This record gives sequence, C-alpha cells and structure tokens, in this order.
Amino acid sequence: MARVYNFSAGPAMLPEEVLKECAADMLDYKGSGQSVMEMSHRSKVFDDIIKEAEADIRDLMNIPDDYAVLFLQGGAWTQFSAIPMNLFKNKKAGYINTGNWANNARKEASRYGEAVELASSADKTYSYIPDVSDLPITDDMDYVYICQNNTIYGTKYKELPNTKGKLLVSDVSSMFLSEPIDVTKYGVVYGGVQKNVGPAGVTIVIVRKDLITDDVLEGTPTMLKWKTQADKDSLFNTPPCWNIYVCGLVFKWLKKQGGLEAIKKHNEEKAKILYDFLDQSKLFKGTVEPEYRSLMNVPFVTGDKDLDAKFVAEAAEAGFVNLKGHRSVGGMRASIYNAMPIEGVQKLVEFMDKFEKENA
Repeated sequence: MARVYNFSAGPAMLPEEVLKECAADMLDYKGSGQSVMEMSHRSKVFDDIIKEAEADIRDLMNIPDDYAVLFLQGGAWTQFSAIPMNLFKNKKAGYINTGNWANNARKEASRYGEAVELASSADKTYSYIPDVSDLPITDDMDYVYICQNNTIYGTKYKELPNTKGKLLVSDVSSMFLSEPIDVTKYGVVYGGVQKNVGPAGVTIVIVRKDLITDDVLEGTPTMLKWKTQADKDSLFNTPPCWNIYVCGLVFKWLKKQGGLEAIKKHNEEKAKILYDFLDQSKLFKGTVEPEYRSLMNVPFVTGDKDLDAKFVAEAAEAGFVNLKGHRSVGGMRASIYNAMPIEGVQKLVEFMDKFEKENA
C-alpha cells in the first residue's frame, strides 16, 4: 500500500528519509549488534547518540551555553505542573488564554498558587491572539506563560508579549523547529516532539540555567525538578532512547534542508497554497482571523456538520487521513508540519476543489 498523506496534529508524519534510516538501523545500530531500542542508556553508544542530538538542536536553534537542553518524558501535561513547581517563588504567575492547552496549563498551575488570566481570546472561540502589548502584569508574578502556536484553533503569536521584565515561558509544541526563534527572549521554551520532531514520548525543555535550582516548591517530586535531570544530562533514569535517537535523525534532516530559515520558507509556501484556496472557496471557510494564522495547523469548516463528515470520510478514502478537527471544535484541521511535502498540500487542495464542485 502506498503511504498516505497524514495531516494528523500528532503523532504526526515523519520525513520518509528518517523512517528509512530507522528501518536500516533497527536490528543493528552502526555495527553495535543491537537496536537502539534494546541498548543500555548508560552505554557509550547511546551517550554519543544523546550528546549528538543535543549538539544538533543547539546548532539548529542557536541555543546559548547558558541554557540547558533536557530530554524529558511526560508530555506537556507534566510540564504544566513542573513549570510552577520549579519557578514559583511568590506563587503567582500570569497566563494568556488562547485555547485549550494554555487554559489547561493555567488550571494546573492554579493547584500550586495563583494563576492569573492576563488576557483571553475565548470571546471569539479563540480565533485570534489577544493584544499582549500592555498586560496587567504585577510585580509579584514569577513568570508569564503562553502557548505560542495553538494546535486546536490554528492561531499563532506573531509577536511575543510584553512581559514587563518577567520571565516568558512558552509551549511551542506544535511549532517546534518549524521556524527560527530567539531562545534568549524566553526563560523556558518547551514542547512535546510528537507533532514536528519525532515519535511521541519525548518532551524537550530548554531552560535558562540560572532557573535550574533546588529552590523549588515544597513537595515537588524528584522527577519534576529540572535540576534532577540537568545534573545527570537527561540520564537520571531510563529515557526513551529510541525516541531520542529518532529526534536526533530529524535534527540532522533539518540541517540538510538548510536549517530553520529554509524550513520556514518551505512551511510558508505550503500554508499559502491552502490558505489561498480557503480564501477563494465558496464551500470551505478558514476559522482563524488571517493575521493570526498558524503555519502548522489549519482548521476549516463547510458550515454543515454532515458535509464535514462526508468530506473527512471521502478524503480518507482518497489517501488524505486524519483531517477531522479536534473533538472540542469539530470541522476539519490540516496539520502541515515540516515533514509534509508541498505535493501533499497541493493534492489536498485539488481534492477539496473537486469535492466543492461535486457538493456545491
């Protein structure tokens, strides 16, 4: 069977070149006589894998030496707790509510202190990013938190908030490595890799080293202290070795594509094809205000639930899978991460055009 075009929001498609390399290494990684899946995380072979992966992501993102790169487990949900546990000093932080994941992070932080909603776009079903130029940030706030690209609603911050000198913490899961970012503008940047970087099971946390201390909330579990993992170079306990290895291959693939500037242009080209079609379509309609559109996640609807369902079903039969929107919003969503080729978006648009003509 031919490979389908997978528009899943995550776990998402990986570069075919990377999958082939994984297959070649599966039984015998570089003459070691074993798979990465079965080797000790204490071995020299795996130590080289994780160190090379860290070096490559540092190179790709231009991460300064005063930031640690941690390969963790537990997904974004675990960091929703780890962030306040590690950063709360005054037990108060500001959260900008741009959708499901930012709101879940705020609710989780409120278990440990005061998590203030600084701004929200809930009034228009999260179809835009609120004004973040003059937020009601108070002196006692430990940090300001954002979800920079909103997977469910398809919005993205075009400019970072004015944090008035407070630490900026950002969940970049669904835009990770899709374009350059200036790491020095953040105290913490983190994301689950299953959308744009690798197989589910790894969360990469990039944190300024002066924020990694033993001065954490009382009762913080050993595994949720960033210092636990930083002191052991992400090898305190058994990490998801295979998943980290695959992430490392993706880092090398991205470097071969020309780095993050080149991949950004590639992503802009893909997104333009789909958005241009939606803007002229009489059947399909994008749900995001144009100036806040994500390059990665493109939600759209027909306005008729039955027609939406028919489109999703017929698209799947034609080889365009996982186009159903998130259960909380319905409709459709095309996630067009780094590994999605331009051809995939072009063919999707051709199919949408055909469907529109048949169902006008």
